[in-house]
Amino acid sequence: MRNKLVPFFLSALLLIVTAMAAGAAESGAIPPAPFSRGVNLSGWFEVPSPRQIQFTRYSRKDFENIQALGCDVIRLPINLKAMTSGSPDYTLDPLFLSFLDEVIGWAEELGIYIIVDNHTFDPAIPTEKDVEKVLLKEWAQLATRYRDRSDFVAFEVLNEPHGIDVVKWAKIQGRVVTAIRTIDARHAIIVGAANFNSYRDMASLPAYPEKNLIYTFHFYDPMVFTHQGASWTAPSLTTLSGVPFPPDSGRMPPVPAKLKGTWIENDLTGYGALAAPERIEAALDIPARFAAERKVPVFCGELGVYIPNAPASDRVAWHRLVRTALEKRGFSWAIWDAYGYFGLLNPAQGGSLEHDLNLPLVAALGLTALAQTPFVPGPVTKGLDIYRDYPGEGIVTGSYGAKGSADFYSSDAPAPRKYALRWGGCDRYGNVTFGFARPLDLSTLAEKGYALEFLARVDKPGSAIEIRFRSTVSASGEKPWRMSRTLDESLLPADGTWHRIRIPLSEMRETGAWDNAWFEPAGLFSWKKVSVLEFVAEGQALAGFEYSFADIAIVK
Repeated sequence: MRNKLVPFFLSALLLIVTAMAAGAAESGAIPPAPFSRGVNLSGWFEVPSPRQIQFTRYSRKDFENIQALGCDVIRLPINLKAMTSGSPDYTLDPLFLSFLDEVIGWAEELGIYIIVDNHTFDPAIPTEKDVEKVLLKEWAQLATRYRDRSDFVAFEVLNEPHGIDVVKWAKIQGRVVTAIRTIDARHAIIVGAANFNSYRDMASLPAYPEKNLIYTFHFYDPMVFTHQGASWTAPSLTTLSGVPFPPDSGRMPPVPAKLKGTWIENDLTGYGALAAPERIEAALDIPARFAAERKVPVFCGELGVYIPNAPASDRVAWHRLVRTALEKRGFSWAIWDAYGYFGLLNPAQGGSLEHDLNLPLVAALGLTALAQTPFVPGPVTKGLDIYRDYPGEGIVTGSYGAKGSADFYSSDAPAPRKYALRWGGCDRYGNVTFGFARPLDLSTLAEKGYALEFLARVDKPGSAIEIRFRSTVSASGEKPWRMSRTLDESLLPADGTWHRIRIPLSEMRETGAWDNAWFEPAGLFSWKKVSVLEFVAEGQALAGFEYSFADIAIVK
């Protein structure tokens, strides 16, 4: 049976092998990567279309802050196939390329490496059978575009291929590398094994003849610790919580009922051996031996622990052990991720490196903490730009609905604007949203006569939508109350031309709340804690209708 305690003689052998691997790294037998420590910037370019990239989600200032932590590499995950025109040409979208050009420029100006990571990836869907055809077209375009850029740019062929034979994948990857090298003979290319970039399958990779290759693997051992609470695993681990690290029999949680009889129960039963520090050291010896034998640089492109259900101090302990073990073996690394639910902040979302760093975690990673200042919330007093070509600072856009589309970079904007938001065709309750990274106190603006103002047009009569602010739920029993105004033909003539709309905040009305059930208005909406602005197909589907919006702001 798996996961029984490791016998004494085997433990001793593991320690000897670990020492040999570490000695190989320290003696210089493993060539170093050109970068050492970094972060992933997840969720930015990992979207279903170029039009859904929220370019202002991060800025050059974020790159500066990441560099100030002591990082010298940023891995940029990109849903690359979604950035193309699709079959048969897979032409890269010009809007996407303009965004990527600017991001690469920030990295080059600062002297920090940036990995263009092809993150066309869904853990539940196997790597597609025609992946080679797609990769060859994508990388030919990227290599051509960036072959003359600085050495701070690196290419990663494909993140975590899976559901594909390891040998077949290795051959496909080799042909893609050769194709890149016919165009770009200089930039570093990152290659990895199948089975989700498994370190155990690195030996399946051939000795590719091309120069300047960096071999990668990802590390999340043991999964029952690093992914407790995750919903995307099979089976779901949402009911698993409190698994300790290092192992502590006195703190082990019971096996959730839904996970009995699965591999999760097996791993929890044998957790004492599975998660033992020497077991993790031994696991990392596998890529260390590969690196020493092949004499190639190795990069751990992802490591991390999902925040919500993991004990905070144990999460720090895991990172300290793994980071130290990686560096002892001569490996560079990048944590997954910087700002998200595996990241460097407390809380996991909506914070900043200047105010919300998890200082024990930063220390465990051997990074340098930025000076922390307390975030002091206060009322907004001078108005607020929500969308002027790009979403405003601290605003995250989104859309919901199985049908329809939302294009935040439509070119049919009114002069002098560059972009407009174009939205429509959705089912009832479809929406587009502008979420505030931190709840905003808009009470002063509401009291002083400010209004939500924007340009809008609709292409034909017969439709109406609801525009509303929604309050934050910050305490038990609170509801996400709505303050709304209907946008119909009395405000927006359906003539296909642009009109300036002004909705005073004081004239909006509370319309209830949805919290797993409907709650009628109760006078409980508060302008002091507003979390989102929504444009919603509340009363009807928008099949056949399209709206456009520009210059969205709260103004006097």
